[in-house]
Amino acid sequence: MLFGMVCALGSALCFGAATVFQAAAARAAEPGTGSGVDVGLLWRALRQWRYVVGLALDGLGFLLEVVALRALPLYAVGAALAASLAVTAALASWMLGVRLSRVEWGAVAAVCAGLALLALAAGREGHRSGPPALPWVLLGIAAGVLLLGVAGGRLPDRPRALVLGLGSGIGFGVVEVAVRLLDDVDLTDPALWALLLGGGAAFLLLTSAFQRGAVTTATAGMVLGETLGPAAAGVVWLGDRTREGLGGLAVTGFALAVAASLVLARFGDPPPPPPHTDRP
Repeated sequence: MLFGMVCALGSALCFGAATVFQAAAARAAEPGTGSGVDVGLLWRALRQWRYVVGLALDGLGFLLEVVALRALPLYAVGAALAASLAVTAALASWMLGVRLSRVEWGAVAAVCAGLALLALAAGREGHRSGPPALPWVLLGIAAGVLLLGVAGGRLPDRPRALVLGLGSGIGFGVVEVAVRLLDDVDLTDPALWALLLGGGAAFLLLTSAFQRGAVTTATAGMVLGETLGPAAAGVVWLGDRTREGLGGLAVTGFALAVAASLVLARFGDPPPPPPHTDRP
């Protein structure tokens, strides 16, 4: 249990740092067609070293996430992943000299407090496999994320950022649930294809959202999409529970961590570099 929480927090650390590199690369890439699902944009971003570093951190973060998902309920892992925004904010303040307001420092503290409450209240992950149709439902949702991206790419800036961010969060949520359903690699298992399609679609939509809309709005949508759905699926279908008598504490910790992460949504994008002045 403790090892699982350490892995979840390590995953948040990797994802928080990766966000800075990936968003910087997406903003620097040449704009494409304007569609929400722009494969060419992903290719152009991959040609930049910052995006590659971000992907490497994402890969390590995903491995840690898989370990955490095997030891903790989905609601605890989801809240820990949302805390990656607190990691990004703290790193920006320390490494880049970005000034955080008192409210934002309070949000960082609130994220930590929420995770501490979850660590105290969370039970072990459930061992149910859910209804037989669940893997197919996940695959359908993953395909729907791509369609949502196509539709969202035609919206005005603000709703477009929200739709693309929410779609990416849903895609990442599909990955979380699919990991819990997989016992081994079976090419005939729809849960495996849901994981691959959901993760790929989420990356496409998030990259496009970073370049074409308000990052704060996109990141807020992503946080909501990747936390609420998986948490509900874990409790309703997969048997996730809290420790005896600590259900209210778990709900409080989850809500506090997610709400405080939304306050830090602007750190889904790297802050602009400080201006350089030439000395005479």
